[in-house]
Amino acid sequence: MNTTTSPIVIASIDDCWNRIGVVGDQSCEKLEQAVHCRNCEVYAAAAQRNLQRVVGDDYKKDWAAHFRQAAAGTQQLDASCLVFRIGREWLSLPTKMFVSVAQQAKPHRLPHRAEGGLSGIVNVGGTLYPCMSLAALLGIDDNEGEAATGRHTFARLLLTQWEDQAYALPVADLHGILRYATASVQAPAATINKGLSRFLSGVIAHEDMHIGVLDAALIGYQLARVLR
Repeated sequence: MNTTTSPIVIASIDDCWNRIGVVGDQSCEKLEQAVHCRNCEVYAAAAQRNLQRVVGDDYKKDWAAHFRQAAAGTQQLDASCLVFRIGREWLSLPTKMFVSVAQQAKPHRLPHRAEGGLSGIVNVGGTLYPCMSLAALLGIDDNEGEAATGRHTFARLLLTQWEDQAYALPVADLHGILRYATASVQAPAATINKGLSRFLSGVIAHEDMHIGVLDAALIGYQLARVLR
């Protein structure tokens, strides 16, 4: 934007604050009572006239063009996810998968279905959900990990919907919703265990956390597969 010339015509204003006011020699007789020029009615009236000045068309066009430009050095936050912890791993799934968050509830086990990731059935608000263990599905030891220093732990049930099936996913801690730029997602580190890494599409660096971005389609497929 061209700022070398101003398309605005400002009426002549007696800028007494620069001559005899706090910026000048401070000889103005009003200073004794006003203390500072900004408390003076002369200064306020000048400001009012300045705000009511006529703005030229070229000036408005220049600023409109300026604000239409994309901000330099920033990335568009074009995705959102819900961040949670299982064991010591911070993970995420797209927010569109989640219906609500509920208090933890002990699942009622099903006969002959104690393996493979199905922990049982939970009752949430009168509705029964299959309780799925992401820890078992991802090969994570859910006895590991602890809350970060100085923050509370929020163990919860995440109620999700994938295609036509609802699930309850218990998590050890809930961080919340995070908006992020897909362009900033990094490749998973080679040190991540293979059981987990095959379910990851990338990693988000946020504050002091490295959050694994779970492949929603693959997770959804595996959850449905466990119920068969």
